[in-house]
Amino acid sequence: MLVGWDSLETPTYRHEALPAYQSGREFDDALLEQLDRLPALCESFGFQIGKAGGYEADDFLAAAAHAWPGPVTVVTSDRDAYQLVSDRVSILQPVKGVSELTRIGVLEVRERYGVEPQQVPDFIALRGDPSDKIPGAPGVGPKKAAEVLKQHGSLVQALADGRFPQIAGELLLYRDIATMDADAPLPKLKATPPDWKGAAAHATELGLANLAGRLESLA
Repeated sequence: MLVGWDSLETPTYRHEALPAYQSGREFDDALLEQLDRLPALCESFGFQIGKAGGYEADDFLAAAAHAWPGPVTVVTSDRDAYQLVSDRVSILQPVKGVSELTRIGVLEVRERYGVEPQQVPDFIALRGDPSDKIPGAPGVGPKKAAEVLKQHGSLVQALADGRFPQIAGELLLYRDIATMDADAPLPKLKATPPDWKGAAAHATELGLANLAGRLESLA
């Protein structure tokens, strides 16, 4: 188990390349304080942590999915992670909190986006992503983006074939921003059986008595 984290105090290359990227997001000081404490809580469970300045949580998920030799389950609600899906990697996506989850494999990516998993960054570049403030190509929605990629195979090939000549550079930038960085620095990955007793002790230090009691019962 590896948990990826953003480092909100440090901009990534995405923010530097596209100043509007994820703009408008504001975080309460109390929430930031909790986010600073949560990685250590996860480590007390015996889980591994991926966190470093200049990288997003998604980058660590990509790096771990790439590095781990066996089957991988990526637990995330972010559909950008569809680009990680393969015969070996699947997404476990929350539908309603954590009470209802759905498994996303290659077929589900095709059904939902009309493209192959490896085409997802190209798809996002063309369609845009309002939540991340990626503009996309003017007048291109999900259906049109999928049609372009079905016809040309990739964004690079579509540009080589003369599509979107006025914004070619911007679209390549959007693709790079939408691509998760599988080179994010990871600890040496290993099996991580839960440490319920250690987690209970850490929860007690944080004043989380109810959680500590539940963890003690598991231990």
